[in-house]
Amino acid sequence: MDRTKKEQVVAELHDRLKGVKLVVLAGYTGMKVTKIESLRNDLRKSGTEFRVIKNTLLRIASQDTAVAVFEDYLKGPLAIIMNSGDVVEPTKVLVDFARKNSELDIKAGLLDGKLITRDQLQQLAELPSREVLLAKLLSVMVGQQTNLVNVLSAVPRSFVQVLEAYRSKKEKAA
Repeated sequence: MDRTKKEQVVAELHDRLKGVKLVVLAGYTGMKVTKIESLRNDLRKSGTEFRVIKNTLLRIASQDTAVAVFEDYLKGPLAIIMNSGDVVEPTKVLVDFARKNSELDIKAGLLDGKLITRDQLQQLAELPSREVLLAKLLSVMVGQQTNLVNVLSAVPRSFVQVLEAYRSKKEKAA
C-alpha cells in the first residue's frame, strides 16, 4: 500500500471513528477466511462494520477520538468492529460467534466513549434488544395510565352502585 492510499485509509477511518457508538477490538489469529466472511456478513445485517486494519494505521486514525484509549491493546493482528446504531444486536452476534469459534478473541470495547471489558460486552449481549425494551417501557406507561383511570373511576362507580342498591331497596319496600 503506497503512502497516499494509507493517508486516505487513515482519513476515512478517522472520520468513521468520530461518529461510532460501539467499537470492539478482536483478535482473529487462526481464523479461516470463510469464518471471517460469515461473521462479517452477520454483523453487516445489523449495520456493523468489521475491518481488518494495521495497528499503526489504527493508532494514527484514532488520535483525537475516544478510540485512542485502545493504545495498549494494539498488539498482534486485530480486527475493529464499529457500529453507529443499536449496540445490543451486534454485540450479541459478536459474543455468540466468539463462543462458537475460539479463534475470535474479543480484547476490549468502547461504548459511547467509555472503555468496557470483555465481561461487560457479554453482559451487554445478554440485554434484550432495543425494540423489546421499548415495548416493556410502553407497557409500563400504559399500565400506569390504566391504573390511574381505574382509581379515578372507582369513586363514581361506587356511588352509582350505592344509588342502584338504594333504588332496588325502595322498589322492594314499595
